[in-house]
Amino acid sequence: MTYQTLDWTVGDDGVAVLTLHRPDALNAFDLTMARELERVFLTDARDDAVRAVVVTGSGRAFCAGMDLNAAGNVFGLDEDLAPTPEEFRERYDEPPYDDGLRDTGGKVTLAIHALPKPVIAAINGPAVGIGATMTLAMDIRMASTRARIGFVFGRLGIVPEACSSWFLPRIVGIQQALEWVYSAEILTAEQAHAGRLVRSLHEPDDLLPAALELARSFVVDRSPVALGLAKQMLYRNGAADHPLEAHLSDSLAMYFTSIADGKEGVAAFLEKRTPEFTGKASELPRIYPHSVVE
Repeated sequence: MTYQTLDWTVGDDGVAVLTLHRPDALNAFDLTMARELERVFLTDARDDAVRAVVVTGSGRAFCAGMDLNAAGNVFGLDEDLAPTPEEFRERYDEPPYDDGLRDTGGKVTLAIHALPKPVIAAINGPAVGIGATMTLAMDIRMASTRARIGFVFGRLGIVPEACSSWFLPRIVGIQQALEWVYSAEILTAEQAHAGRLVRSLHEPDDLLPAALELARSFVVDRSPVALGLAKQMLYRNGAADHPLEAHLSDSLAMYFTSIADGKEGVAAFLEKRTPEFTGKASELPRIYPHSVVE
């Protein structure tokens, strides 16, 4: 697949590098990039040859936020709509709401969240607005010492988007999340690290190699099925209202892995050899009811 705003490459180790590629615009997010990012995570990244994804930016920025130079409603929204909350919730994935009302950044982060594989953000420079919130749906954030991160929505008279009101408090806690959103200030890399938004800081030239090394450590000699189920379980069960929910999904996941890749893993351990897992992330067993959104 050829993209206008992205570069997509997959290494022999199964680690893909997704590069936001509008360097002349500091990789600003526009409606084309929104559609292409959603497509990558719903199609290309779901290929079983892809084991993990590292996301970074081209040039000196990660993503400078929404491109505010577009004509009309810069967010691509239909200003003639006047939905009630009830109408929108019932028909959010149908016209005219799907294209005219839904937050494009949220579509992207939902696609990232649903990918049953590790996703790492390598934040190489400024990441503002959607440039910051899109990384929240990624499993791990690593940053260059030159990174600058801002939840600047208050300066524009809008609210945090891209499902960030769900992700951000879970990552940094409600107090820190509210402070950053209220202040709308630009954070240094050190402030983001101190607030536990990013895992680690790296010199600019070391960032992408470090992210790739971490991604490889997650997937080499690992079961894609076990990884995919573990990702589902940690996100969903961490937000469940009772540990019984975790017990029920844990039980099903343990059962299905124990009769498949788990047998190979135990045999390899006993025989002191490298396991050869055959399970596919595209064929995860179902451990949650269909009523739960993937």
